Amino acid sequence: MTQVLSRPGGVSNSSAGLIRTRPMRDPDFGSPEVMTRRGWWLVVLNVLIPGSAQVLSGNRRLGRIGLGATLVMWALIVAGVLTALLWHQALLWLTVGGGWVSWIVLTLIQILCIAYAVLWVVLTFDTLRLVRMVRTKNYAKIAIPLVAVLVLSLCGSGAAYAANVVGSSRSAITTLFGAGGPSVPPSDGYYNVLLLGADSGLGRDSMRFDSISVVSVNATTGAMTIFGIPRDMPHVPFAPGPMHDLYPDGLQAHDDAECGWGSGINQLTNAVEVCHTGPSLYPDAKKQGSSPAVEATKDAAEGVLGITIPYYVFLDMNSFADLINALGGVDINVKERLPEGNVPEWGGPDNAEQWATGWIEAGQQHMNGDTAQWYARSRYTTSDFDRMRRQRELQEAILKQFTPQNVLTHFSEVASASTDLVRTDLPQDKLPEFFDLMLKAKKQKVNTIELTPASGVDEFEPDWNQIHGIVKSALHPEPEPSPTN
Repeated sequence: MTQVLSRPGGVSNSSAGLIRTRPMRDPDFGSPEVMTRRGWWLVVLNVLIPGSAQVLSGNRRLGRIGLGATLVMWALIVAGVLTALLWHQALLWLTVGGGWVSWIVLTLIQILCIAYAVLWVVLTFDTLRLVRMVRTKNYAKIAIPLVAVLVLSLCGSGAAYAANVVGSSRSAITTLFGAGGPSVPPSDGYYNVLLLGADSGLGRDSMRFDSISVVSVNATTGAMTIFGIPRDMPHVPFAPGPMHDLYPDGLQAHDDAECGWGSGINQLTNAVEVCHTGPSLYPDAKKQGSSPAVEATKDAAEGVLGITIPYYVFLDMNSFADLINALGGVDINVKERLPEGNVPEWGGPDNAEQWATGWIEAGQQHMNGDTAQWYARSRYTTSDFDRMRRQRELQEAILKQFTPQNVLTHFSEVASASTDLVRTDLPQDKLPEFFDLMLKAKKQKVNTIELTPASGVDEFEPDWNQIHGIVKSALHPEPEPSPTN
């Protein structure tokens, strides 16, 4: 039996001659070919299994740290994917619907992403040290570090992007849903949300709501129905509450010279927050992320439609264009040519060619934020009913753009635009359920009902019982009779 004696440097002496037992840790330093091949292997190992290059040929302690971090990261990713596939409600609760728990979870994820990215940078530069470039072939002296740095840039930017997405998510959730209202179950099988749109820009006497609608989402199927309420609908009734006590026969106009308002539903901001003491009517509104004007509009919409409306979403038209741009624009089939621009005192629909700053042509259009904003606002050459229809078309077009791929690709821009655009009292613990319902809703056609003459409703002398019947038929249709033989 031949005895094998180990020499310093990992080289053994035997009857067969010199045999290198650890080629990665103790290679033939005099062979550029061997050193080049070893260098490429170290770079590949650092990319595939960060830390393995150090375990094989460098500081084993650093390598074990890298391997441990890699295994933990992959275990967390696999656990997250499996939870998303098998128990996604739990994942949604942990990340978006768990209040302070979600804040802690998202913060920990962000810290882990940043820490792993920093560790990968350390491991990559240590790997380049282990390669010993001076002993590789001439082309490898440039190619190996170039490839290593390029791969590090791609992988590191991915980790940095993930950390940024997590941080933006945490900030957006805290900003949008930090002061939500109480969590309530669906009413008659539906979640009803008041959707308001207005321009809160400077120079307006008050922020009257230009767009008023109610979105009813079936709590089981996700089927969505949008009821459009004309902003000038007069003498609206109120559900039981402070405004009903003040106006049991519906909202009445006031002609006071210092504090007056009309009888239309969009005059409620004046009536509640300018001329009445709003906080005394709705003392809990601000604490729950709402306002007296919004709460009064909720009560009015409940009286008009005959349904319970616990939540609202307000869209500030000043930031509307930013969200559409962040989503990459929207596709709209324009029915008629529309002017852009504010009509001057001397202008009107008959001379729009003179004052319009631009035109939205008829036909299929891909609109950026500015064009879409004018599409929703333009009314001088058409009626308010046409404007309501266009706003509904735009809402549906935006909903179509909220695909997972689109949102992830432009996440930071969408999150930033959303926090400027949206105010709501939706409670955070409802987000997982609403997320599921929105995914279901995207697969179905949205049913839109405008309370206008097109639906048989007299806007200026509405029959409230008739409207209640329309709403009931839309949300709870009578089952079709079974065919008889």
